[in-house]
Amino acid sequence: MEQSLEQVIQSVFDHVIEYRRDFHKYPEVGWTEFRTASKIARRLSELGYAVELGKSVIRKESRMGLPSELELEAHYERALEQGADTAFLDDLKGGYTGVVGTLKFGEGPVVALRFDIDALKVNECKEDNHFPAKAGFLSINEGVMHSCGHDTHAAIGLGVAEAIVKLGDKHFSAGTLKLVFQPAEEGVRGAKSMVDAGVLDDVDYVISGHMMAMKSGVLVCGAGGFMATTKLDVTYKGLSAHAGAGPQEGKNSMLAACSAVLNLNAIPRHAEGASRVNVGLLQAGSDRNVIAEDSFMKLEIRGETNAINQYVEAYALRIIKSAAQMHDVRFEIQQMGAAPSGKPTQELVSRIQRVSEKLGVFDDIQEWSDDATGSEDFMYMMNHVQDQGGQGAYFIVGSDKVTGHHTSNFDIQEADVIKAVHLYVGLVDDLLA
Repeated sequence: MEQSLEQVIQSVFDHVIEYRRDFHKYPEVGWTEFRTASKIARRLSELGYAVELGKSVIRKESRMGLPSELELEAHYERALEQGADTAFLDDLKGGYTGVVGTLKFGEGPVVALRFDIDALKVNECKEDNHFPAKAGFLSINEGVMHSCGHDTHAAIGLGVAEAIVKLGDKHFSAGTLKLVFQPAEEGVRGAKSMVDAGVLDDVDYVISGHMMAMKSGVLVCGAGGFMATTKLDVTYKGLSAHAGAGPQEGKNSMLAACSAVLNLNAIPRHAEGASRVNVGLLQAGSDRNVIAEDSFMKLEIRGETNAINQYVEAYALRIIKSAAQMHDVRFEIQQMGAAPSGKPTQELVSRIQRVSEKLGVFDDIQEWSDDATGSEDFMYMMNHVQDQGGQGAYFIVGSDKVTGHHTSNFDIQEADVIKAVHLYVGLVDDLLA
C-alpha cells in the first residue's frame, strides 16, 4: 500500500538526524568537502539516483577562491582517514566536490533542489550547554565547524531523496527531479561553476532554502534582498630597505595598502540603493626597522543591485590601482568570490505559500521578505533558470535562536529540520505528482 506523505516524512526523520550529526562531526570547508560529497554520492546511488559528480558538474575555470594544491591534498588525505567513500573520491580530487542526483519519472518539467554542504573556519564551542558537545557529535576537525547550518541542508537533501523514492513511481508519473549538492557557498564561490557546467540548463523550477536562527515555526516563502557582491584579495609588492639608513631606497607597500583602505571606505554611496565596502583583513610589513615590502588585504563590496555592485567594484579597482601607482609598487588582484542579486519568481513563491499552508507544519507563514541584506550564490542558479524562462525561489525555515550564524556555539533545533524536508517533498509532490 502506498504510504501517505506524512508517513513517509516520519519514516525518514531518524536518518536525517543521523546524516546531520555525521556531517556536523566531520565538517569540511569549501572545495574540500571530499568526505561529505562522497557520502552524499554513495547514499544517492543506493537510493537509485543517477549520480554525477566532480568535473561533470563543476567547471574548472569558474571556481573561485580555490585552496592551494597542498591544502586540497591534505584535506583529501584527511577525508580518507575519516571514512570517505573511496568509490567516489577519485572524481572529487582536486576540489571538484559537487554532486547531482537525478531521478526521472517520465516526460514533464525538471525540478532542481539545491543544498549547500560546506562548513566554516570557526572553532566550535566545547561547553556542555552546546548541544553537539552534549550529544557527542562535536566537530573533530580543529578550527572548522558547521556554524551556518549547511550540515542540516545536506541532511535535508538526503532526507528528501529518500522520501521521494519511498513515495515511488506510483506517486510520480511525470517529470524529473534533480538534487544539487553544491560546494563552497561560503564566500559565494561555488554556484557559478555548477551553472557554467550546465547543471541547470534543462531546469524549469529551481528551489533552495536556509535553516535560519530566528523562531521555530516560521516560514518565509520568498526571501529576497540578497545583495550582489564581489570578494577580492589584493597583494601589493614593494621593495624592502633599511628604515633608518636608506628609506629612500625602498618602496613601501604598506603605504599603498593604507592609502587604498582609507579611500575604499570613502567611495561615494549610490543614490539608487544600498552599497557596502569592507576591508576585513590587512597584513603588512615584517619589522619596525624595515620598509614594508609585502602587504596583503581581503575586501568585499556589495550592492543592492548588480548595477550598484558594478559601480562600487569599478571605483574600488581604480583606487587599488591608483594607490599602487602613488607609491610605485606592484599589485595583484584575485577575485575570490562573487554573486549577483536576484528576486524569486512571484508565481513560485505563491505556490510555496499554498503548499506550506496545506502541509500544516508551520505556525507562521510569511509570503515575502526583502530583509536578507547578505549575499547568496544560489542567485546564479535562480537567475539562470529565470533567464531561460523558468521559475526560481528561495525560502527561509526558522529555528529557535541559540546564537547568530557563523558563531562558535551556533546550532539548529533538530525538530525543525524535518519541517524543511516536509516542505521540499511537498513542493516536489505539487510540481511533479
